[in-house]
Amino acid sequence: MNLEHASSVTSETSGELSSAAEACNRRKRKRVAPPEAPGGAKRSKGRSPSISVPPDSLQRAIGASELTALLHYAALGRAGGVRRPSWCRLRRQRRVTAVNVVIVEGLTQTHFYKHYLALRHLRTSYTTRLTFTPSLGDLASGIFSGEVLKTGAASLQRPLGGRLKALMTHPVITKFGTQRRGLTAYVLTEEEMIKRRYPVKGLPGFEGFVCTDCADRVTDSSPLYGMDCEMVHTERGYELARVSLVDSDGSCLLDDLVKPQNRILNYLTRFSGITKAMLRPITTSLRDVQVKLGKLLPSNAVLVGHSLESDLVALKLIHRHVMDTSLLYRRDFGQRFKLKVLAEVVLQRQIQTEDKTGHNPVEDAVAALELAQYFIKMGPSQVVERHREELWGYTTVDEPADCEPEAKPSLRFADVLQTLGRSVAYMGRRSDVPLDLSNQQWHNSDKALVASFRRRTGCPFLSVLKFSSLSDRPRPEPLADARALRDMCVAFAGPLPAGVSEREVRRLFGRCGAVRSVRLLSSPVTVHAEVEFELLEGAVLALKVLNGLHVHGQPIKVQRPVNASLLDLDLTLDALMRDGTNASRLYAARSRLSARANGAPRPDRLSEEAVRETFGRFGPVEGVVLAARHAHIQFQGPADREAALGSSEDLRKEKYLVCPSLTPPHLPSWVATTTTRSSGEEEDDAGGEERPPGHAGSQVKADRAADEDQEMDLLLGKLDRRLQKLLGSLPEGTLSVVVLPGGASAQGLCLMEVKQ
Repeated sequence: MNLEHASSVTSETSGELSSAAEACNRRKRKRVAPPEAPGGAKRSKGRSPSISVPPDSLQRAIGASELTALLHYAALGRAGGVRRPSWCRLRRQRRVTAVNVVIVEGLTQTHFYKHYLALRHLRTSYTTRLTFTPSLGDLASGIFSGEVLKTGAASLQRPLGGRLKALMTHPVITKFGTQRRGLTAYVLTEEEMIKRRYPVKGLPGFEGFVCTDCADRVTDSSPLYGMDCEMVHTERGYELARVSLVDSDGSCLLDDLVKPQNRILNYLTRFSGITKAMLRPITTSLRDVQVKLGKLLPSNAVLVGHSLESDLVALKLIHRHVMDTSLLYRRDFGQRFKLKVLAEVVLQRQIQTEDKTGHNPVEDAVAALELAQYFIKMGPSQVVERHREELWGYTTVDEPADCEPEAKPSLRFADVLQTLGRSVAYMGRRSDVPLDLSNQQWHNSDKALVASFRRRTGCPFLSVLKFSSLSDRPRPEPLADARALRDMCVAFAGPLPAGVSEREVRRLFGRCGAVRSVRLLSSPVTVHAEVEFELLEGAVLALKVLNGLHVHGQPIKVQRPVNASLLDLDLTLDALMRDGTNASRLYAARSRLSARANGAPRPDRLSEEAVRETFGRFGPVEGVVLAARHAHIQFQGPADREAALGSSEDLRKEKYLVCPSLTPPHLPSWVATTTTRSSGEEEDDAGGEERPPGHAGSQVKADRAADEDQEMDLLLGKLDRRLQKLLGSLPEGTLSVVVLPGGASAQGLCLMEVKQ
């Protein structure tokens, strides 16, 4: 296949590119930021906080830990001993007046760019965007409970009275804080369960364990169930011999003896109360007990016990929501109180007495249950105040604060802020956040949530809002969303000479940018090609530069696919070109063809030095994101980018093709917004056969998809307007963060801005 050089490009095509560039320049000149007002306007903006991400960190995805690190720094700063995150720049942190985080459940990065036009406020008001890696746990809960660095928390300690200062160093207070909370604050996290060797699904050593039917989450109104087991020693170690379960009222629901599977070596009667005579007639098996427990426990049940991990191991049972009284009434250095001691001191009750033969598991289960209920009702501070001398063996004396040693505060983010007198709040659907109920407002609709927030007399210093309306919608096929976005990078070309290879087509279109895939479409008469670029800019340049190129004396036509998802493509490209993240960025591809030893042409590879030398004459170049065949150039300001676009013809003579940047700078490629292609689709692409018009679904299916897209546009338009109202109600200087959390197979998106 002979590719004629630039001289082969028709003058008509060249004129089209030139006129398109001039039209682009005319539009762009109108959109350049107006000159700054004289006097103090610029200086006023300079005193306001601002946030940005260095170019070398833009394409790095962040997760929950990076986000919480930013929130800690924004709220506490270096004065609080918190280091500035390395991946972003928050300037004038001391002038941040509040921190607001909105979590929009059910949305991904793909949704944002597929419905880009519907999200006018989000795409124009937030100039900093980063890919967000989905969080395994609840993001809202993680924000409140995330631990601030010890150095930061210590430097933030206010002068306190002697009694309170001693409380803040207590192991119970350093773990749970001082605020009274609901039961969900004391349910063990998966990380804590793994650390304490609780049975957890998927971990080695727990194969063959039975999982109870648990809900994903529990609430403060979930029922508590006390449990205790007794074991005997067999040839295979300790095995279950008795299990007891009581409900939240202390009523016994289950008290069964169990026949161990292996020969018993020691009945441990002194502790278990089990004797040989008791087990002789028993036929109940471990499996029988597992079935009974599965029927007795509702899906939102919270199991309570004392060192409950050993009971669950004996039961070979996995239950996700547990509360351990040995970890509630905690001691220093990982030591644990005995259940007998806690019952005697806290409940004023004698259990496991010497006059009894062994332990009574029903009695122990009730004791553990009541200890948990007492802890929840009183709160950590009251529990420690009432029992610090009897349980922990020391008293506190009110002394002048300057005579006391430095106290250790709670490290939880919400606790640190409240210690400083800064308000915190959660608003959204009922969720398991570690906050006192007085700091929570529950709403079943996003509309009511925004209205309630705007009615508040004052904005909390830290507020986390969870929008959940879209999480209830049925999920469309992710493959359809992915295909719609990738179609924006596709160009069709033909007719091509018979016998043309994919490699030759890739080389030709590689002049405009990185090519992701090439698929030859053959008919009995002609050959065409479907070319998919990595970037939107590659497809745009291909249409401008290669359309009308002569191959073997015959011009080829380059055009976009025509389908319902691309009807608003020109509007989308125009909006992306004017996006604040792209305002000063230029895309450049090297078009010169150099000869290899075998005579086959190949585009020259770019170097950063050559790019800076060529484009530096238009203005200061702040950064260059370089690939083998193209580059994104970040100028200091939009005017420099416009000057380069205005010289597109001169640059073309130097073998550079340029156009405004379209791909958001946080994406390594446009198709990075999509989910991974399924194996079936890859096989379909690799087959090289042209897809008939009815492929991948009937017309009815296509119409349904179009209706769903239109409905989604309307819903996202409402969401966008609510977010706009919310941002408008925030005080100036607020760090506003909007998180689209993503999902199991799709990345999320984090948008950040400081309200000016």
